[in-house]
Amino acid sequence: MYGEQSGQQKISKKKKNYPVNEQLANYLLHNAREIDLPISYYELTQYDTGIPSLDKEGNDTLWLTAIYNPNNTHRIHEGLKNMYSILRTEGYGAVHKHLHIDRIEYCTFGNSNPFRIKIVNNLNDNYDYFYIKKADASRIYGLELEHILSPSRINYFVDNKTLLEEHIAGVPGDIFIDNFLKNKEYNKVRIAKELVKFNERSFVRLLGDMRSYNYVFDITPDFEEIQFRIKAIDFDQQSYEGKKTLYLPQFYKENYPLVRLVQQHLTLENIEQYQKEERTLIARRSKSAHIRLNALLTVMEQDTISLPEKMMQLREELAEHYKDDGFLKCDSMGAILRRSIAIL
Repeated sequence: MYGEQSGQQKISKKKKNYPVNEQLANYLLHNAREIDLPISYYELTQYDTGIPSLDKEGNDTLWLTAIYNPNNTHRIHEGLKNMYSILRTEGYGAVHKHLHIDRIEYCTFGNSNPFRIKIVNNLNDNYDYFYIKKADASRIYGLELEHILSPSRINYFVDNKTLLEEHIAGVPGDIFIDNFLKNKEYNKVRIAKELVKFNERSFVRLLGDMRSYNYVFDITPDFEEIQFRIKAIDFDQQSYEGKKTLYLPQFYKENYPLVRLVQQHLTLENIEQYQKEERTLIARRSKSAHIRLNALLTVMEQDTISLPEKMMQLREELAEHYKDDGFLKCDSMGAILRRSIAIL
């Protein structure tokens, strides 16, 4: 499986934004994900001008620093501070009086066009980020599945067409590959093992487009060696594409340096062991949260989050992959995902 070199994957360049329907809204409300937010995504789009944001080397990051009318700036900043309190303390803002909004940045590329908010502690200059995005059903399904089925827990809230999402900390995958991968103190076996596990998680829950800049490495010092965990940070391509390899990070050329580690340091028996371990963990998580997961999949089965031709292609490819004709009876991406999880 990992003996093949990664190739150029053809990702859909512009995915349609799918609205949150009534069934999904009810699910979010029942699971405390729906809440009234003080600032909407649309309000943030009404900035007067944008200044290009540069990195430490002076390169354009493709983010714009949004500048607002002075008459609206105070109201927007106070609303954003309240949203941060919603993320961190269930809306109790008294402990956040000493924070201020340092920067509001707008992303000019990708499907979601998010706003990234930098909030700073006045007492010690410590800072944090959070995001405000358009509420897209695909992304919400992806966030919820990540929360239920992965080792990570995701904090987010939805208000009509606005999505409030916490920052997922870690070293971006592309930066890790370029600047950290050659670190002699890092155990390459552990990194290779994590790619296998991440590859398996993405495939089982059908999360696509896991190129290196769409996930981060969480690096944790242990008492003997450093532990690694890969976390997805982009959920736009949840159950959208029709080609099965688009749900396998190993086949993206951006990830090939990690694939090489698997080829160099893991045997076939190692790979099969880690795949089985990860599938077992996903199965355990799905069982422990079976009521919530079933409710989500029931909503997802009735929703449209992809094109009919993509859905039909994926069910045929997975039926061949698993040698399971049950996929051919699936009539939605939600049904395909339920079948994929049931196989566990």
